[in-house]
Amino acid sequence: MRARDKVAVSALRATLAALDNAEAIPVGNAVTRGPALEESPVGVGVTEAERRELSERAVVDIVRAEAAERLDAAAQLTSPAHADRVDRLRAEAAVLLHFLDAPGLRGSGSGSGEQPPE
Repeated sequence: MRARDKVAVSALRATLAALDNAEAIPVGNAVTRGPALEESPVGVGVTEAERRELSERAVVDIVRAEAAERLDAAAQLTSPAHADRVDRLRAEAAVLLHFLDAPGLRGSGSGSGEQPPE
């Protein structure tokens, strides 16, 4: 695996986790099921937690926040000993921002699955 791929995979995994977290419904708002075994639902997918659907704008905002978080962290690491970490954080932010700036996405703000530049 090339080094650039590792950076992209790391950034995309963390961003997908942030999107998953944003889709989660707080436990207090979730539908509760009956405590008795005979009231338990049966079948494929019945144990899945309900998720909310994010708007395109919300997805774009989350991806921008993830990129900004990496750039802020890179700006705070001033020691020469952290140069490799700073480079990696900036590269991860560039991968995320590339998806937002890809052709055809500027107006819609959604991702199209395009690959980041090599």
